[in-house]
Amino acid sequence: MPKIGKYELRSRVLVAPMSGLTDLPFRRVVNLFNPGLIVSEMVAGQMLAMGKADTLARAAGGGEIDPLVIQLVGCEKNWMSKAAKLSQEAGAALIDINMGCPARKVTSGMSGSALMKNIDNALELIVATINSVDIPVTLKMRLGWDIDNLNAPSLAVKAQKAGVKMIVVHGRTRCQFYDGKADWSAVKETVEAVDIPVFVNGDINNANDAIEALDKSSAAGVMVGRALIGSPWKLQEIISAVDKSTIPKQLKLKDKKKIVLNHYRDIIDFYGERKGVKIARRHLIGYVDDLNLIDGSEIKSSIVQMSQSSKVYDTLDVIFSNDREK
Repeated sequence: MPKIGKYELRSRVLVAPMSGLTDLPFRRVVNLFNPGLIVSEMVAGQMLAMGKADTLARAAGGGEIDPLVIQLVGCEKNWMSKAAKLSQEAGAALIDINMGCPARKVTSGMSGSALMKNIDNALELIVATINSVDIPVTLKMRLGWDIDNLNAPSLAVKAQKAGVKMIVVHGRTRCQFYDGKADWSAVKETVEAVDIPVFVNGDINNANDAIEALDKSSAAGVMVGRALIGSPWKLQEIISAVDKSTIPKQLKLKDKKKIVLNHYRDIIDFYGERKGVKIARRHLIGYVDDLNLIDGSEIKSSIVQMSQSSKVYDTLDVIFSNDREK
């Protein structure tokens, strides 16, 4: 298995950071399937360094996620340095730097994938982050800002020289956002440019995708993201295929029901009734889609209008009953 600093990964399949999704309740769910790493949703370095109490809570591991990986996003080295220190003090075992987020609200502040337009600034930020902690620092990025600036390999070389221990490359440019299909073959140039582990990311929806992405990129492993929303159990088949491990037993509907209901309870406990009901909706829509029910659209429409967690819970209890399985 690849090593990230002193950490030998338990799998070559990693779980991607997803804003608003990979909070602690969801990371507890995917942790059931033993991926190599589970990265927190991105945390604004400046907000963390300024002491915004809820900022670190979003990335916390609750003593359950090991190793705890906190992803920081920002464009100013002093804020990122302070945020990295605070993250380590809070229990982070690794720090991941976000240079891949394409969202306009992030890139307009010259953070996320916008840093790939200014390599000097990107390197200053990387160096400052590494120098502020004594835990491994990793980097997530895209192929480049646009098709005319595919600079992931050159940034990777400089990042490795600065001390970055692992890189994840999403197979699209920032200007592609999530349009088209991720170009796994294009990640290979970055893989071949450095000696540290490089993982391929983007459009890996199942075990076949994972194997194809590895074949085309020659990457050390894969990072899976959006495919797990509503179907976290996909990790089983992907991990089995990538790691060539024992094929897992297919989860029965009752097993999925237990995971879903526990996840929902955890969300409500973590955020409180009012906020939790709203935050859970995106996950619940995914869970209903995964069931492929004839009346799935009506059920989703009903769930997103519910304001009481008890009613949502009862609805989930019913739709995950065996007599509705298709």
